[in-house]
Amino acid sequence: MSQPEYTTAQANALTNHDRKPIHIPGSIQPHGILLALSNQLEILQVSNNTQVYLCKAPEDLLSKPLSYLLEPQPVEIVKQCLVKKVGSANAFKVLINTLYGEIYFDAIAHRTEEAVILELEPTDSEFEMSFLNFHSFASEAIAKMQKTSNLGEFLHLVAEEVQKIIGFDRVMVYQFDESEAGSVVAEVKREDLSPYLGLHYPATDIPAQARELYTRCFLRFLPDLTAEPVKLVPTENPTTHQHLDLSYCLLRSFDWCCTEYHQNMGVKALLVISIIQEQKLWGLISCHHQTPKYISYEVRKMCEFLGQIASSELAHKISNSEWDYKVKLKSLQSEFLESISQADNFIDALIKPEIRLLDLVSASGAAVCLDNEITLVGTTPNIDEVRALIEWANTQVSDNLFATDSLPKLYQEALVFKDTASGLLLLRISKIRRYYILWFRPEVLQTVHWAGNPQESMQAQADGSYTLSPRKSFEQWQETVRLTSLPWKPCELDSAIALNNAIVGIVLSKADELAKINLELERSNQELASFAYAASHDLKEPLRGIYNFSTVLLEDYAQVLDDDGMECLQTVVSLSVRMETLINALLRLSQLGQAQLRLQATDLNELLNQVIDIFRASRQDSGLVDIRIPRPLPTVLCDRVLVNEVFSNLLGNAFKYNDKTEQWVEIGYLDEGLGTRDWGLGKIFLNPISNPHYPLSPDGAPPSPIFYIRDNGIGIPQHHLETIFRLFKRLHSQQKYGGGAGAGLAIVKKIVELHNGHIWVESTVGVGSIFYFTLE
Repeated sequence: MSQPEYTTAQANALTNHDRKPIHIPGSIQPHGILLALSNQLEILQVSNNTQVYLCKAPEDLLSKPLSYLLEPQPVEIVKQCLVKKVGSANAFKVLINTLYGEIYFDAIAHRTEEAVILELEPTDSEFEMSFLNFHSFASEAIAKMQKTSNLGEFLHLVAEEVQKIIGFDRVMVYQFDESEAGSVVAEVKREDLSPYLGLHYPATDIPAQARELYTRCFLRFLPDLTAEPVKLVPTENPTTHQHLDLSYCLLRSFDWCCTEYHQNMGVKALLVISIIQEQKLWGLISCHHQTPKYISYEVRKMCEFLGQIASSELAHKISNSEWDYKVKLKSLQSEFLESISQADNFIDALIKPEIRLLDLVSASGAAVCLDNEITLVGTTPNIDEVRALIEWANTQVSDNLFATDSLPKLYQEALVFKDTASGLLLLRISKIRRYYILWFRPEVLQTVHWAGNPQESMQAQADGSYTLSPRKSFEQWQETVRLTSLPWKPCELDSAIALNNAIVGIVLSKADELAKINLELERSNQELASFAYAASHDLKEPLRGIYNFSTVLLEDYAQVLDDDGMECLQTVVSLSVRMETLINALLRLSQLGQAQLRLQATDLNELLNQVIDIFRASRQDSGLVDIRIPRPLPTVLCDRVLVNEVFSNLLGNAFKYNDKTEQWVEIGYLDEGLGTRDWGLGKIFLNPISNPHYPLSPDGAPPSPIFYIRDNGIGIPQHHLETIFRLFKRLHSQQKYGGGAGAGLAIVKKIVELHNGHIWVESTVGVGSIFYFTLE
């Protein structure tokens, strides 16, 4: 059979085998008895060996209450199972009077969906092992395991300690790989037995259904694989008319395939302990004995406890084993991502110097694809091969992160470049824009030592189908594995994801960069005209890129980002729209000598709400600010876009230059004209005599209304009240109050004057400021 044929047949046979209901065999092992009880603790089913242990035939027990067999105290313990979750067990000692005399049993009771199950195993001891005895018995083994840092030594010690407790001929630690196949990674055995250490076993040896049961039940004990199973009476639960679910039963009988498989290995007794890592089955502690061997329930529970300790310690050992590599990778990742986040062109940052991109995931080559532009780094397929590979990925790969160590098995065309790209790690940054990063690893020939030929488990049938059958031989069998690379480690996949997140961060930071550009504008009318040209031609292109990138991330990466991330991206979109509005406004401002303002009746309440919404969206601490509007603002004739910028600049400055714990800004207007007002800044005189900034109209009446923005900020010294409106005039260093170029108030002044209005400020240092302006 060829390899592809074998793989397909194996998959089909394994699927059929996994459908076998091994959790409902309808029988138990003969070293104990089983009773299935109703919620009223009435006996519904029993194993057909009660006569052997209790001197009572099954018919004598059916339909009887449990109290017919047990004293009130153990009945009460069993009753407690009714309020526990499925699988939770109560274990206790129980004494039962029989014709043979008094017999002590280890009793284990648990609840299933349809019944309460009570298992009884005869025991020589009437006493339960105390915690102190249990602790002294296990503490030395636990201490040794905790002191061992090397993973290999740790796994060998686990096998050694379990072997000391149970005295089996062979104890192995068996580890599963990504394909569910496994290998023996530690072994303690009798000297005359052939070693299994280092041998591999196909996934068919332990089918999925069995692995799933090992995940739920941490210990499986088969003291005599040659013993005949004992049927349940009746076969089906009389209430549900279904076979009884024995998933959590210690006495559950074994599948014939399991029996024959281990007997072919010369095994007569079997104990298996699960090793769980991150709620998944990492491996098994598999214990073999060449003759039937019974071990007590207490000893089994001790072994299960050691298995749980081993599971807990395993994460630390794996971390120690990979620690050096992870530290190196994390250090490189941190340095690399920092440089990318600060770069103007993240593509250049990715590929210069090229080795950093490769070291990030320990690859030998990489390709960076931006639409139709592909940049190759290191040892890679050629441009055309990479382009074809991306086309294949577009149709075959749905995830944004995809990794394989055997690309030629998935993509036949990769056979041509297997020497450079048998392994592929693909990061999709944007599906719409076709932005990809691909990393490559070369083919690495491997020799795998199997415990027998794995293909022997496939038996051809007359109809041409294949079924699983236990292998006869477990002699070492070698296979050369081709078309594979070294596998990608989880920490390397994490590095790729971190790179993706850094690129997202670059998109978000571009909005801030453009905001700073705005604060460096308007040196003169000529410079303003030059900026208008740049704004309409040069700045719009990166702005569209930011908007498009943000939209792509919202559409394609919603499942990767949390709610805060989504909100940030939505903010980028809003800020991009605002920035485009600003650029267009400044362009119109520079052209006002040839064109008219776009005057329209504008509801300032609606306009101000938009300003506040954008302002809050752009500030993470917006929940701490207090914006007050004492009364609705009037509707005025103005250029809506430019007046929006007036409010935005003045509102932003009010909070920017504020060091109070409780910051607030009040936005309103005055229509009473003359008089004085005391707002804590001293008396503010609103008349043409005391305040030259407040001009009279030709008929002597004051202009109406006067808008103001009042804050409780740091205030402005009196000698700077005029100079703050000069272009690029700053009262503080760039390092204080968020920096800036000092163009904001100059732009505001220009916009107000274009509306034939005036702007001025009254302020007291340490108390606050009030900016007034009018719009004719």
